Amino acid sequence: MRCDNYCLRCGEPDESATHDIFECPPALQVWSLSATSTSPDIFPVPSIYANMDYLFWRKNNILGPELDRDPYPWLIWFIWKARNDKLFRGIDRDPLEIVRHAESECQACMGKAQLMGTRNHIRRESPFHLEVEVLRWAMENMLQHSTCQSFGTDCKELIAMIKEPRAWPSFATELESIETLQICFLDFKITYVPRTQNQISDSLAKIARSFHRDFYFIGCSIPVWLPRPPQL
Repeated sequence: MRCDNYCLRCGEPDESATHDIFECPPALQVWSLSATSTSPDIFPVPSIYANMDYLFWRKNNILGPELDRDPYPWLIWFIWKARNDKLFRGIDRDPLEIVRHAESECQACMGKAQLMGTRNHIRRESPFHLEVEVLRWAMENMLQHSTCQSFGTDCKELIAMIKEPRAWPSFATELESIETLQICFLDFKITYVPRTQNQISDSLAKIARSFHRDFYFIGCSIPVWLPRPPQL
């Protein structure tokens, strides 16, 4: 049983909730990297009451509540989780990863998230078979988030298959699964997006193909452990 009261992350001899969330160097990095406005002697300060007063009320005098999209509740939660990961599992969380995770959770909660994802699929009979398989995987996963989704693809043939599945008999089995999934969506759209206008997806697909083991992710932002597309 741990009886001492020092901070495992920075060595502070008197650990407290205020220290863990607002004063510890890794926590300070999170706040400085986040969208939350920080200022010396205003926020963060060595008082949990002053900090919460700033986040809940005083900050709104700077930015109107109706415009506030500050993910500070999620930042507090993930800072605390990072502290527990260090204490109980010996894992150090990257401050930037914490910020991105908090922001993505905030966006998803507010219903304004644009989800992205990637996976390294096994080889199929043809590139078109793979396109259908990728769409099926995306539809299955997006159903967990919302039944109103808009999908984009740079494959015009895939859109033609969805519109006229009977014109593509060699893809009958695959397209039948797509039709079944479409029934689950209250609003389903798929549009053509040229690859030059969707370089993030193209970059994620290339990254996924470089992995020699099973790999996939879905989220509102690209994990810090993945290479960043050039324009981000």
